[in-house]
Amino acid sequence: MNFEAILFDCDGVLVDSESITIGVLRDMLEELGWTLSPQECMALFVGKSVKDEAATIEARTGVPLTDAWLTRFRARRNEALERDLVAVRNVHAAVASIHARHQGRIACASGADRFKVELQLRKVGLMSYFEGRIFSGLELPRSKPAPDVYLAAAGALCAEPARCAIVEDTITGVTAGVAAGATVFGYSPPEAGHDAPEALRRAGAVQIFTDMVQLPAMLDAWRA
Repeated sequence: MNFEAILFDCDGVLVDSESITIGVLRDMLEELGWTLSPQECMALFVGKSVKDEAATIEARTGVPLTDAWLTRFRARRNEALERDLVAVRNVHAAVASIHARHQGRIACASGADRFKVELQLRKVGLMSYFEGRIFSGLELPRSKPAPDVYLAAAGALCAEPARCAIVEDTITGVTAGVAAGATVFGYSPPEAGHDAPEALRRAGAVQIFTDMVQLPAMLDAWRA
């Protein structure tokens, strides 16, 4: 199969952001009275929009999750990302190679808000590959695990979803990619913040890899 487009998740796939965002969230949940370890918070919230998890947070804290609280969360999160964010290991070379091999037909399709996605891509020097092809699930009727953001990205590139490859690192994201009808590759390095290989396979990832250096050749070699 020659893929018509390659669609990337952002957090955990392009940027090493999960521990930063989860750290801010954990601190703010503790301020509301819900104490979680970093590992517990990661397991509950990685790959999910905080806004989409409002009911869970409200049930555990007894505090309504207001727009003002979400605004404060995003401000503290953005400050931490600006200070500490780095790119995923070896991702620059992988994205450059895939961008060239596919004549620029790549996109970033994230469940996060657009401001965060663009902040992160600029911070790590990847924006030039994705500018004009960034899609946020929060701007669509449904975010991940629904397929909407991947369908929007494929449509903008005039690509059939069934002829798109998606790169994801969480069960939520893999589920979204499979629901879109695409071929999903699961990124599962040993660092915290990524779902395990077995979990990604159960969600529908066709192949698992642990280092971005592997991805370009893997995409070229895939046969359905």
